[in-house]
Amino acid sequence: MEENENITNAAPVEGKPAMGTPVETAPVTEKKPKAPKTKPVPAEDFDWTSSHKKFDNYSADERKNLEEKYAGTMSQVADHEVIEGTVVSITDREVVVNIGFKSDGVIPVAEFRTNPNLKVGDKVEVYVENQEGPNGQLVLSHKKALLLKSWDRINEAYETGEIINGYVKSRTKGGLIVDVFGLEAFLPGSQIDVKPIRDYDVFVDSVMEFKVVKINQEFKNVVVSHKALIEDELEAQKAEIISKLEKGQVLEGVVKNITSYGVFIDLGGVDGLIHITDLSWGRISHPEEVVKLDEKIKVVILDFDDNKKRIALGLKQLTPHPWDALDANLKVGDTVKGKVVVIADYGAFVEIAPGVEGLIHVSEMSWSQHLRTAQDFLKVGDEVEAKILTLDREERKMSLGMKQLMPDPWENITARYPIGSKHTATVRNFTNFGIFVELEEGVDGLIHISDLSWSKKIKHPAEFTKIGEAIDVVVLDVDQENRRLSLGHKQLEENPWDVFETVFTIGSMHQGTVISANDKGLLVSLPYGVEGFCPSRYMKKEDGTNAKVDDSLEFRILEFSKDTKKIILALPKVTEEKEAPKSTEDKAAEKAAKQTKRAVKQINETIEHSTLGDLEVLAGLKENLEKQEKAASKEEPKAD
Repeated sequence: MEENENITNAAPVEGKPAMGTPVETAPVTEKKPKAPKTKPVPAEDFDWTSSHKKFDNYSADERKNLEEKYAGTMSQVADHEVIEGTVVSITDREVVVNIGFKSDGVIPVAEFRTNPNLKVGDKVEVYVENQEGPNGQLVLSHKKALLLKSWDRINEAYETGEIINGYVKSRTKGGLIVDVFGLEAFLPGSQIDVKPIRDYDVFVDSVMEFKVVKINQEFKNVVVSHKALIEDELEAQKAEIISKLEKGQVLEGVVKNITSYGVFIDLGGVDGLIHITDLSWGRISHPEEVVKLDEKIKVVILDFDDNKKRIALGLKQLTPHPWDALDANLKVGDTVKGKVVVIADYGAFVEIAPGVEGLIHVSEMSWSQHLRTAQDFLKVGDEVEAKILTLDREERKMSLGMKQLMPDPWENITARYPIGSKHTATVRNFTNFGIFVELEEGVDGLIHISDLSWSKKIKHPAEFTKIGEAIDVVVLDVDQENRRLSLGHKQLEENPWDVFETVFTIGSMHQGTVISANDKGLLVSLPYGVEGFCPSRYMKKEDGTNAKVDDSLEFRILEFSKDTKKIILALPKVTEEKEAPKSTEDKAAEKAAKQTKRAVKQINETIEHSTLGDLEVLAGLKENLEKQEKAASKEEPKAD
């Protein structure tokens, strides 16, 4: 507030009222609204040309005529247009060109490098970039005019297929650079000639004919081809040559190219193919074995295609078929020699003469009956000798055999492998019922699974031996007609069950180990590798519990059968063995022993009253009964 008071009390400046003092103001007068402006309307009869009439000495007709003449002297141009102009002046830096426009255009002299002899008065094509540039001058370009004209020319040649000339400027990656109408075009190496070109440099700095084959409008790229011209010419030649071809016609040609599948022959403007199978009647691995590059040969036309311009040729057809020249005296049973040319799993093809082959089936290579492949016996290039088994000259087929030249091992099989003879064989194959073994090449035999072991129960032969191992066998039976041998392995040893019969007598006790158990009973391993079976009703131990696997206990023999190799066991309780009544089997044994004693007594009494003729019969019967009595006496302790 003090500051405001100071301002208010400040001394007045000369010529101006002091601050804070009232200033008189002029009275405010009320403004009158302006009248709206109106657009002047020209008079209908106003003469706009009246101001010039004092200078105009032309009549209306004369003036109209002069305006038409003046308009005719002005060129009507548009931007981005190519027109023709006249050179009016040339300096070190610029060329002035008149195109009949209101002003001349100035073009840098560098754009006329392709025309070093340019002079005043020459007609040149220019491109109108702008009718009025930044300096108000007409802007022209001679270079762009040439490019646009060249581009249009190239497009026209592409659309019409016109043949054009081009200058090969330089080599680039994959081909050549060609100058066509002032533009650079690309000539791929594959489009230079129909033949592969290795050295591109020989074409540089030369003028060649081309066809435009591809244009990229966006990037202004041009691809030309010289090969297309050659192909067009060749197609015309091919059409003419093919029109004169006939099947069976013999022509002379030059080997043009050799591939793994055949040979291309130049027949004088058209190519034909000899497939590898038509080069020779015999088998060949590569065409180079028959022909050489650039070699002149005669060929026969086998077939041709007018549409695809393909010609199939043959070379072997010019010579007689080897089967037609085969020895007429050759017959089934004759022995021939040849070379293995092809190997397959099922057999080998043997060439006995060029183009004449016979098949040796794998079953005819050996007397062996094992399943094997031909590669196990032969390989390509082997020289073999075989016997003709079949011969069909019409079908041109022949089957051969090798094993027929070797003695048949089954001819004297009984002499070499008599029944009971012992041999060493090789395990070849397993089946569920036995083992197939080979005694020698072509002689196989079967060991039945039941003839492998006397004591051990074998579920599968693989448990007993392995394929490829040697095994000793004995011949049990020989079937020469069906080429079968029955062999045994266990027969090499005496039947241990003859001994087991005296060891495992009924009622005897033996230590055994439980090896398996099921609902029916226990399988027990006894001494000497013998197994017995304990039914479930006899498997209770002394403490009243049932025996289980791995228990080692004393077992009693209830039943022994040498023929079926069966041993029935029991696991009796000690307390029951002392008090148990005699079993039905014990009673039957006592009864049989008594009957035997009575029979022996009766025989003794009868012998005293018999004749000499009856003595031998009765003596034999007595001997049998005594044996039964002894056997019964041995069983009596069991009954006690």
